[in-house]
Amino acid sequence: MPVIECDVDEARDRLTAADIEVEPGNTDHERWRAEYGGATAVAYDDKVVIQGADPSKLQGVLRDDGGRAHVYFDGAARGNPGPAAVGWVVVTSDGIVAEGGKRIGRATNNQAEYEALRQALEVAANHGFDEVDVRGDSELIVKQVRGEYDTNDPELREYRIDVRELLTNFEDWSLSHVPREINDRADELANEALDDD
Repeated sequence: MPVIECDVDEARDRLTAADIEVEPGNTDHERWRAEYGGATAVAYDDKVVIQGADPSKLQGVLRDDGGRAHVYFDGAARGNPGPAAVGWVVVTSDGIVAEGGKRIGRATNNQAEYEALRQALEVAANHGFDEVDVRGDSELIVKQVRGEYDTNDPELREYRIDVRELLTNFEDWSLSHVPREINDRADELANEALDDD
């Protein structure tokens, strides 16, 4: 459950500016509450607590704009194609900002990798970062997105176009291939999602 220490009046103004309805709190201790993107923000005197399965969109609205993040992504498929899942982690010098993993249905491993990258970039953009250093252990995906490899598969070509469009949300970005051990948390989250029944 993310906790954002902030001026709660400024936080309310950010939500209002984003056309998110802010309601009075339910108790004497709550200043206000707001629902958005499947999560609820509850304001107290000097902090906002976000509850819900996917707090990333609310965090993005409430977070100070800008900054640089390191983004890790990984996709996994059991069979090719087969049941597939994605994992991603967004990290700053303060630690993990957001992480997640979920099943995406049936996909090839390369499709899962692209979907993981797409979701990771969406989360980083929702958090308001203007610079991202993106890292993944799929050399094929990294080199296709950077334009070093052709993308012959029509489905992967569509993913590549989507990812390149998402990258325009950032003032500066880099995309690097890293060994699996550097990408272990994203890998772990994807595989945990596949293991969940």
